[in-house]
Amino acid sequence: MTEVLFYHLQQQPLEALLPGLLEKSLERGWRVVVEAGSAERCDQLDALLWTYSDDSFLPHGLWRDPEAAQHPILITPEAGNPNGANVRFLVAGASAGDLAGYARVVLMFDGNDPEALDSARASWKRVKAEGHDATYWQQSEQGRWQKKA
Repeated sequence: MTEVLFYHLQQQPLEALLPGLLEKSLERGWRVVVEAGSAERCDQLDALLWTYSDDSFLPHGLWRDPEAAQHPILITPEAGNPNGANVRFLVAGASAGDLAGYARVVLMFDGNDPEALDSARASWKRVKAEGHDATYWQQSEQGRWQKKA
């Protein structure tokens, strides 16, 4: 079964947290696919990963790149695993579809958005019912992750 981590964003936005989690994934030798809810959001994340730090670089590309399968981090609005990723991040409205084939799936959702909360709750129920190993993480006031379930 796939390990599924639910990250409830409250103190910091996705843009502040995603690059660090992607760096940790690459340090572990994992290939990553980041699924966002729209092509526009994918373009925003692409720009973020080019500019988030002056002294770091995250090798990545977009689903529409001719060499998409070669990228260690691929950003896409679509289901599928074109780069053979071990880890799938679901962000910006992307929902948990087929989890088979991934060692880990990370669903990051905005805790200040009622629609995102409802979607995450529905995904939690489905993931648990399918027998996946699901954990729920919430940010403390200091921005640290605390395991809640």
